[in-house]
Amino acid sequence: MDIFGSLQGLGVENATYLMFAMLLVLLVTGIPLAFVTLLVALIFALGWFGPMAVPLITSRVYSFVSSFVFVSVPMFVLMAAILDRSGIARDLFDAMKLVGGRLRGGVAIQTILVAVILAAMSGIIGGEIVLLGLIALPQMLRLGYDRRLAIGVVCAGGALGTMVPPSIVLIIYGLTANVSIGDLFTASFLPGLMLAGFYVAYVLIRAYLNPAVAPVMEADDSQTWRDRLPLLKGLILPILVVIGVLGSIYGGVASVTEASAVGVLGVIVSTMIRGEFTFGLLTGAALQTLRTVGMIVWIGIGASALVGVFNLMGGLDFIRSLLTNLSDDPLHVLLFMMAILFVLGMFLDWVGIALLAMPVFVPIIKDLGYDAVWFGVLFCMNMQVSFLTPPFGPAAFYLKSVAPPEISLGEIFKSLLPFIALQVLALAVLIAFPGITGR
Repeated sequence: MDIFGSLQGLGVENATYLMFAMLLVLLVTGIPLAFVTLLVALIFALGWFGPMAVPLITSRVYSFVSSFVFVSVPMFVLMAAILDRSGIARDLFDAMKLVGGRLRGGVAIQTILVAVILAAMSGIIGGEIVLLGLIALPQMLRLGYDRRLAIGVVCAGGALGTMVPPSIVLIIYGLTANVSIGDLFTASFLPGLMLAGFYVAYVLIRAYLNPAVAPVMEADDSQTWRDRLPLLKGLILPILVVIGVLGSIYGGVASVTEASAVGVLGVIVSTMIRGEFTFGLLTGAALQTLRTVGMIVWIGIGASALVGVFNLMGGLDFIRSLLTNLSDDPLHVLLFMMAILFVLGMFLDWVGIALLAMPVFVPIIKDLGYDAVWFGVLFCMNMQVSFLTPPFGPAAFYLKSVAPPEISLGEIFKSLLPFIALQVLALAVLIAFPGITGR
């Protein structure tokens, strides 16, 4: 163990810098984040405390994975996986034609509304973007929509699952910050709708300033309301699932974990009613859920171990003093945190950011007198930005996987710039007017 003996002699400050440098170097090599954090945690545990510290790591990891609320994560992921394999999203999009009608930019607005409903059904981002990329993007391109506007609407709308309950991001934040997930859902509901409203307003303003970017969809005058009535059937099942999930939470009937099970049951029953349920559909959805949740769990294990070791070293106290000494104004400290999260979001997955940064930031936020639930909404809005920002914005890569070949990744990122600006605006509004969250 002599090779590690010098670590404690570095002091907390130098050890902190060394730890972050090791994380950065190892991540650049392409090693998955979960294994990087576990490796660094093990090195510093042995080097700072010796072999006796290893059981402390395992106990912290156990406390993370044994949380009852964490059960809701695979349930919501399973909901999204079943939705991916059913025709519910396609029928929902067709039903929303009744809303778009002859409105200029109607298909783009229709896409955003469908994105909100899908987000309220599962809270998973990747699946929504792929679904909208397959359903909405071809229709907007066929109608002559400006290509960049269509791309931006699909990616930004699909990423609304970060903000609209039941958001997986909110659940992971609640676990790491030790705050009520029900309170987080309640606080994020209006901000999520506000952001969707910003997108709708942007589409309408662009469409009416320059009609060429969003042509009016030609309506079929031969169709009567009786002919269009069957389209409403596509709305009934999704709305019932949303009511079942969110209604049971807000009504105090079920906890978040229990509501997630209600949601899975609702989606399965929906596929049965539609005649789409098969054993193969359920098996494929279960395997997809295992892959997604396995990734989240492994990142959680690594991050929990690293934060636990860092805390035992006194690192959290060092970071707290570093941040609070930046300025006497709590707002400046808050804005600096938002800047750090913005930069991290350009390079790291949101799961890793939540599990690594929130145990450090949330205690500081509480010391500054801010509300941890409100900060959770800010964090989720910041992560909303991270889904679109280059160079690793996952929304762009999700869309690229299903977009026509002539649409390059560079064009997708350029298309997202106005929507990133709208997200930053929404974040600024939440900071300036925290009452929007009800806190």
